[in-house]
Amino acid sequence: LSQDKEKIKREEGRTIGAVKEVAGWLRLDSLVRMEAYDISNTSGFQSVGSMVVYERGKPKKSDYRKFKIQSVQGPNDYASMEEVLTRRFTHDSKGDFDSFARYPDLIMMDGGKGQVNIALDVLGKLGLQIPVCGMVKDDHHRTRGLYYNNEEIPIDTSSEGFKLITRIQDEAH
Repeated sequence: LSQDKEKIKREEGRTIGAVKEVAGWLRLDSLVRMEAYDISNTSGFQSVGSMVVYERGKPKKSDYRKFKIQSVQGPNDYASMEEVLTRRFTHDSKGDFDSFARYPDLIMMDGGKGQVNIALDVLGKLGLQIPVCGMVKDDHHRTRGLYYNNEEIPIDTSSEGFKLITRIQDEAH
């Protein structure tokens, strides 16, 4: 029983505790659902956008989505991301169990200022107010901080919040 109790406590630290850490760094009152986006392509062709969803610090794989880029030719990550986000936030929901039925409490972009600004532009055009942060990488392609409200917020790389962000970023890739 005590082993189960410790296991549950560790799991809560990895999930709910990590979400509270991220919310604290970004000064958000409530953070339950996070959606992360990334664009990938094969040698500049066949671009796709990914949407991964985490709720309460755990992946919600049934809500993951892949978007085949339709309106952009070649490797243009910004235009591709604009298409993905526009399609996601203008999609007609099919009901409570549709992955698009609920908006996120936070949008996480795999990238920095440029990707965040694309997301903010799309949301602005659609009249939506959803916090957006970028997962900023160092020269070795490892996350070093979050870009939020025009500033880079350094994060403790040994924290559970950092480990959660890394998991989210890995899933989006």
